[in-house]
Amino acid sequence: MKKIGLFTTLALLFTFHTTLAQESKYKVVFDLTSKDSVNQQALIRQLGFIRKSNPASKLEVVIYGEGLDLALKGKSPQEEAVKHLIADEGVAFKVCNVTMKRYNYDKSQLLPGVEIVDDGIFEIISKEQEGWGYIKVAH
Repeated sequence: MKKIGLFTTLALLFTFHTTLAQESKYKVVFDLTSKDSVNQQALIRQLGFIRKSNPASKLEVVIYGEGLDLALKGKSPQEEAVKHLIADEGVAFKVCNVTMKRYNYDKSQLLPGVEIVDDGIFEIISKEQEGWGYIKVAH
């Protein structure tokens, strides 16, 4: 029996793990309440990285509170990136109806494809109960 070295073994394990991770489906809900442009830019970047490395992933961004500008026409410096991500069937952007009412916005002011949920927190809890991972967007 031929012995293989530690480096070869580690390389094989890494290759197997990387391949498995890329093939496995995973679901993550992102919680965005920040109007901070650094947070919003980091979110967009992470969504892009995840979809590129794992095209089977399902990602959902739930926006409420001061994060609402990310989903509004003409309010976000990330508008084009959000539109691009929304076009990807594996990515969803959802805003809280309670927040929409509190800030006096209506559906016509949202970027095309952004969905409205009754309650952002309830949406997040529901996703977690369905087995989705949870990420609070912050820096």
